[in-house]
Amino acid sequence: MTARIQKGKLAIAKELYDFIENEALPGSGLDSEKYWKDFEQVVVDLSPKNKALLAKRDDLQAKIDEWHRNNKFELEAYKAFLTEIGYLLPEVEDFQITTENVDEEIALLAGAQLVVPVRNARYCLNAANARWGSLYDALYGFDVISEEGGAEKGKGYNPVRGDKVIAFAKNFLNETFPLANGSHADATKYAVEAKKLVVTLKDGSTTTLAHEAQFVGFNGEEAAPNEIVLLNNGLHVIIEIDANSPIGKTDAAGVKDLVLEAAVTTIQDLEDSIAAVDAEEKVEGYRNWLGLMKGDLSESIEKNGKTITRTLNKDRTHKNLIGGETTLHGRSLMLLRNVGHLMTNPAILVDGAEIYEGIMDALITPLLTFADIKGQNENKNSRKGSMYIVKPKMHGPEEVAFAVELFERAEQVLGLPAKTLKIGIMDEERRTSVNLKNCIAQAKDRTIFINTGFMDRTGDEIHTFMEAGPFVRKGEVKAQIWFPAYENRNVMIGLQSGLRGKAQIGKGMWPKPDMLLDMYKTKIEHPEAGASCAWVPSPSGAVIHAIHYHQCNVSTRQQELLKTDALPLDDLLTPPLATDTNWTEEEKTKELENNLQGILGYVVRWVDLGVGCSKVPDINNVGLMEDRATLRISSQHVANWLRHGIVTKEQVEEVMQRMAKIVDEQNANDPLYTPMAPSFDGFAYKAAYDLVFKGAEQPSGYTEPLLHAYRLKLKGYTGD
Repeated sequence: MTARIQKGKLAIAKELYDFIENEALPGSGLDSEKYWKDFEQVVVDLSPKNKALLAKRDDLQAKIDEWHRNNKFELEAYKAFLTEIGYLLPEVEDFQITTENVDEEIALLAGAQLVVPVRNARYCLNAANARWGSLYDALYGFDVISEEGGAEKGKGYNPVRGDKVIAFAKNFLNETFPLANGSHADATKYAVEAKKLVVTLKDGSTTTLAHEAQFVGFNGEEAAPNEIVLLNNGLHVIIEIDANSPIGKTDAAGVKDLVLEAAVTTIQDLEDSIAAVDAEEKVEGYRNWLGLMKGDLSESIEKNGKTITRTLNKDRTHKNLIGGETTLHGRSLMLLRNVGHLMTNPAILVDGAEIYEGIMDALITPLLTFADIKGQNENKNSRKGSMYIVKPKMHGPEEVAFAVELFERAEQVLGLPAKTLKIGIMDEERRTSVNLKNCIAQAKDRTIFINTGFMDRTGDEIHTFMEAGPFVRKGEVKAQIWFPAYENRNVMIGLQSGLRGKAQIGKGMWPKPDMLLDMYKTKIEHPEAGASCAWVPSPSGAVIHAIHYHQCNVSTRQQELLKTDALPLDDLLTPPLATDTNWTEEEKTKELENNLQGILGYVVRWVDLGVGCSKVPDINNVGLMEDRATLRISSQHVANWLRHGIVTKEQVEEVMQRMAKIVDEQNANDPLYTPMAPSFDGFAYKAAYDLVFKGAEQPSGYTEPLLHAYRLKLKGYTGD
């Protein structure tokens, strides 16, 4: 039995109640009795609406399934059917969003965006502090710089590798902040004279920047600065100078590093990257967010026998060119991703039933943000008094409207000014994609973010068309006609709705955290597509991706795109069904191995260890960032092939057991790990099994219901 505190109709897990009473409410100016009474009223009022929206999802899917069982796919007939059942809606009139009080990091700046599990304090702090990052470190530690020619990383410092890093960095300076004459590689001194950056070259000549306005400040003495502050496309780059440092003494100008403004924004995540199935786990996430917003979160770690305490970085200051000081924000601007509308959580019961977790998040997380909203913290997040809530997995404009109503009610409960709570609309469900303009219109005075999320969106694509036929192999899904339409229409509809200069347009995650060279070669496509932010898997990834925002001026690119037309809706509505299913047995087996190994590798950590996002080795031992979105696509894909007889139950079971043994081997060095083989009867294995064999019947193909159920069983939860 979970110990509970009764407040009216609410039965609140004591752990959550104590956290709210002892940590969240003090200093808020709110009365505890009134807070819980108002909380209860919102739950009572809005739970039936939430339930009805979920029922509508199921009803529409049942009608779609039936149509596909009775009809061969033909686009015009299909569109007419979707319109008839109210899935495809008439598009609203043109409009422009009117969101106000938005910080510049969201409204104006384009840059890398981190997403981190808010249950892990160390990751939270690392991400918040990743606003500024060392280019030298990011290059030295990863594969952007090759290890050929004696440039191995090794254990100590390798000067051959160091020289390659420095050459890359000087080339970056030449491309981004070119000199009027000569090269940064030949610089022997940087100085400030008459408000200009003067660079002495090795031939004794002096020069300035080709674009003098890029020099905005410095620290130290004008004749011998220790920092030079440069600005391009809204992002700062700091040349750090210290001729006595180990690196600086090897550089003719004493340059020891380039510090780049990198993760301009961070999504602290209560959703797909964490496992939070009860009050204990929710409170861990809530407590970390409270610490981030109060500015006092800290985490001590042991490193090489020493205790290191991590805290939030302070703001940066530098001397400007008009005789004063300029302050630069020291931390990434943080958004918080709440959960969607689907799940309930036993942390609070109402009339004996679990509360909808999305309602709970909306009533608690803004309370935890009070110190920041009201400017009562030293390490500020928003300077505009806003809270930025990313809302995932909404299906169509009615569900966006419900989120807006929920936010309005939360503001009233908490006594916050109207529209304090801003909304990020994740375009990762098919009914939202095909009605995206209508969705944004429902939140036109709160929208601060839209994005594309390939994995979840593909999972929903497969589930929606589960009965239509077998899908192409997973690796071929992006090559089908629907995918470029999805990516393009998201940007174009966002721009046409006035998001430029007011809100972010985002793109998805780079999944291979150790393979940053490939990211460096390819992820420029995101800013070039008109996205003002794109997800990266690490602070070092943010530094490397930041280079792309110097290479591409996103605001200018967005202006160019506004002169073009979006790809047609017909493309978006065309499913990635296989036209030829004559795959060899070897090809089918490889597809199953890839999917099932990924499923098992992720699920076993989620269910057994409560780890919602981690670097999971794939079938080829390449570490991939996995969360519930990757799990959704893999499980739905196998379920689809099972449904249409591409593979048999026996085949899937055989491969699954074989892959479980491989996952066990990959985790053999983890003392906390519980092997799945040879018994195959643990909760994690059963969860993975059900995700595949019961995949077709899961709501929208989501993985949360089964994952939560099995983790709660593992934790001995029997309900109240």
